[in-house]
Amino acid sequence: MAGHATTHVDASTAWNGKVSPFNVSYGKLMMWFFLVSDALTFGGLLVAYGYTRHTTQSAWPIGEETFDSLPFLGHGYPLIYVALMTFILIVSSVTMVLAVEAGHRMDKKGVMKWMIATIIGGFFFLGSQAWEWSHFIHGSHFGSVEIMSGEHTGSRAIVKGHFGDLESFTVVQAGKHHKVGDVIKETPDELFHHFRTAVMNGDVKDGKITLHDGSVATWKKQHDHEMKLIIKTDGNEHSLAKVTVVKGKDAEVKYWESVNSGKKGAIIYGADLTSNEYGPSQYGQFFFFITGFHGFHVFSGVMINILIFLGVSRGTYHKRGHYEMVEKTGLYWHFVDLVWVFVFTFFYLV
Repeated sequence: MAGHATTHVDASTAWNGKVSPFNVSYGKLMMWFFLVSDALTFGGLLVAYGYTRHTTQSAWPIGEETFDSLPFLGHGYPLIYVALMTFILIVSSVTMVLAVEAGHRMDKKGVMKWMIATIIGGFFFLGSQAWEWSHFIHGSHFGSVEIMSGEHTGSRAIVKGHFGDLESFTVVQAGKHHKVGDVIKETPDELFHHFRTAVMNGDVKDGKITLHDGSVATWKKQHDHEMKLIIKTDGNEHSLAKVTVVKGKDAEVKYWESVNSGKKGAIIYGADLTSNEYGPSQYGQFFFFITGFHGFHVFSGVMINILIFLGVSRGTYHKRGHYEMVEKTGLYWHFVDLVWVFVFTFFYLV
């Protein structure tokens, strides 16, 4: 009977259960487990988004049409601000690497310097995302329009161009607070707020607007420029197969015809969980959930970085003889940056 081979294991290399079986601390190991599980969550959300987009019949929003604004500069800058946000987040990942590298050299001042830069980058990204959300929710001055087609449902189109500023309202029918002949002069933004609210409530008809006090007024506004309607859904008059863009005078006539129809929902401004200026409502739902979920991760990462920075400044990790906590925080921060690359690609580029 053949003998069994016996393998001898050196006691110095045998794992006895008291330490990590790998050449890594338990802290790092648990962080990797968390990141893998979180990656599966984001992966599932992005797969669901892709499936919904693939199965939706309506034209899906295009990133450069939806996100084309810069703070203080208005529209006409497709994806510029989103690209800036992404660049800042990637740079913050680089500064995090430099903080970890400084920790390996036991350079306390270096760690503090690069962690401050990382925290600033994180706050910039969060502020930018808040602005992006606000702009997405508020929408454009034109909104999206349902092109009137008699009694039938018309095509829906997003509207591009320069919206002429509102200058004043002139009361033609008295209400609780205004009498006939009153001229209401406010800032263009304040006048537009009243106008937008009335349009959404169906209180604009035949060139007249019903104000909140019941008075009826006409409006004076500057001329619109370079208006075009980009068809997003099929209707009786327009279809995606035949006409995709309506320009010039025809676009102005059709847009203001819808505004003056007095029909609720003819113009949709911005996006929420039930309606969406830019396309199907599912787009807004996924946008809010996925970018919000990622934003929560960025916020958590910034808070963790601040806590670790305080520990660094007090010399806690220097006394321990290593800066492993900085390295573990760095793993989380790099993961957040990597996830954004996928979110950016799915929502803004594809």
